[in-house]
Amino acid sequence: MPHLPQHPILLESFAIIDREIGPHPFSEAEYAIVRRVIHATADFEFQQLLRFSPGAIAGAIAALADQVPIVTDVGMVRQGCAGMVARTFGNPLVAAVDFADQAEPGKTRTETGLLRAWEQFPTAIYAIGNAPTALRALCDRCLATGTSPALIIGAPVGFVGVQEAKAHLAATPLPQICVTGRKGGSTVAAAILNALLIMAWEAQP
Repeated sequence: MPHLPQHPILLESFAIIDREIGPHPFSEAEYAIVRRVIHATADFEFQQLLRFSPGAIAGAIAALADQVPIVTDVGMVRQGCAGMVARTFGNPLVAAVDFADQAEPGKTRTETGLLRAWEQFPTAIYAIGNAPTALRALCDRCLATGTSPALIIGAPVGFVGVQEAKAHLAATPLPQICVTGRKGGSTVAAAILNALLIMAWEAQP
């Protein structure tokens, strides 16, 4: 499959990132994700924060090519990857928060919507860029039911429950790309998805 056209400014930005990072320990696929996250944030610390479980990238690439649904926690993550989804495989793309008009008792609205979305799409790719409660609830539901999504992108940002939710994900055997620490956000989650979509598209014969 031909490479997707890239804007000259994007290519120049990637060249600057490559020069500043220099030699690195990442595989080609891992680096494609790291570089796109750094481009989206201008924050080189992400090269120390990103973690990839074995086989996670390859599994996600295969799932995207099979048009597996993509579930984001919030609308900003969905909007951040909607253009690339449309340019590539046209996967079903939904935001979990839209599945709940209000929170169930003891839950956040995003957590409530995430669990409802999971009932419809248990083997989807999940991208969490905002809500640590949704990330923890997703992990717990997958472990309790013995199901596994195609991938979990664990990149919520903030101070309350964020690092704990990411550590909870990291302790599971679920396929994952995780941003450790407090950093993350909708932009980061979308950048990871977009990098995966590009790799999946360009891997097609």
